[in-house]
Amino acid sequence: MGEHEDWAMARQSLIEELDAINKYQARIDATKDGSLKKVLQHNMDEEKEHVAMLVEWLRKKDPTQGEMFKEHD
Repeated sequence: MGEHEDWAMARQSLIEELDAINKYQARIDATKDGSLKKVLQHNMDEEKEHVAMLVEWLRKKDPTQGEMFKEHD
């Protein structure tokens, strides 16, 4: 497996993490139970950590992507 396949796996994982964040947010908005809301918020925050980890990995491993982040910081 080459670097392009690794980049594709990281990007797909990023898509999935962002989708999970959206789903958690919808559930947080839908529930009236405060304790459930707290658990869902915690889970959503962990997904955001995963997003940050993947973005950082892509910044380091994909030179073009890294440059784009520098340009738009």
